Amino acid sequence: MDVFQLRDQLITDYQSYVTSFMALRDERIRERVETSLRDGKLWPEPRIGLNPAFESGGSVDELVDQGLLHDGCRSVFRVGKSAEHPLGNPMRLHRHQVDAVREARAGHNYVLTTGTGSGKSLSYIVPIVDHVLREGSGKGIKAIVVYPMNALANSQKAELDKFLGFGSGPAPVTVRKYTGQEKPAEREEIRNNPPDVLLTNYVMLELILTRVHDQALVRHAQDLRFLVLDELHTYRGRQGADVAMLVRRVREACNATRLQCVGTSATLSTEGTFDDQRRTVAEVASTLFGAEVQAQSVIGETLRRATPDIDHTAPA
Repeated sequence: MDVFQLRDQLITDYQSYVTSFMALRDERIRERVETSLRDGKLWPEPRIGLNPAFESGGSVDELVDQGLLHDGCRSVFRVGKSAEHPLGNPMRLHRHQVDAVREARAGHNYVLTTGTGSGKSLSYIVPIVDHVLREGSGKGIKAIVVYPMNALANSQKAELDKFLGFGSGPAPVTVRKYTGQEKPAEREEIRNNPPDVLLTNYVMLELILTRVHDQALVRHAQDLRFLVLDELHTYRGRQGADVAMLVRRVREACNATRLQCVGTSATLSTEGTFDDQRRTVAEVASTLFGAEVQAQSVIGETLRRATPDIDHTAPA
């Protein structure tokens, strides 16, 4: 398929549709409208974009060999898992994902500010799974991941199932959704058998703290280790104040003295140098989390050239 030819055909069809009900009697108005249509005032020029090539941070197996990840991560984080091929293939991480793992291992709060499609979710899922593998599964809720929309929680659960859902025996790390979409019997089962990782939204997390029958989840989340706010930029203004209070209440209700807060966003700050942006993001995140986020713990993407470097001054 020629995408430019497709675009031209769409524009031609749309132009025919627009002009089909135009009956302008005034010669000057008709000329002005026709000129605007010929100049493409109603549709933009085609946009050409290049997918970024992220700097590699090494394979999961290499990080295990370095002692940065638990040995169990070798079998969990592999790509291409299926019922026919449950072992999958070795998996490589981007540099910013490895930077996030190092921040988590150091016990720091951190924020990912990489672009869409950069694998931000793995930047907190890998450290969370690593922690559960080290501490042992089935010891209560160790991580709560908060999404602004249920659709994101559903998508994340499906992605996690690809890593944790294949192989013989029980999953090494359990993950459940608790968003209000679950049936009463399912919610009851989750309260009685809490997972290692709970995926939810901020409204449901508020209800968990306040509803009597959800207090079992709070009891199971004592000494909570990770609290993740996905799409951090959505929490601003009054909603941001509400979520900031919610984070503090979660920390207190769960007696989470070792809590690590993690945020992700592609569009938190765009002004100034990268160092200026990191300081701004760190300040915003620290206010939301009620805990310090250092500027050096704001992780951006590291790109590499995907095409050869050309000397434009060479005569050739």
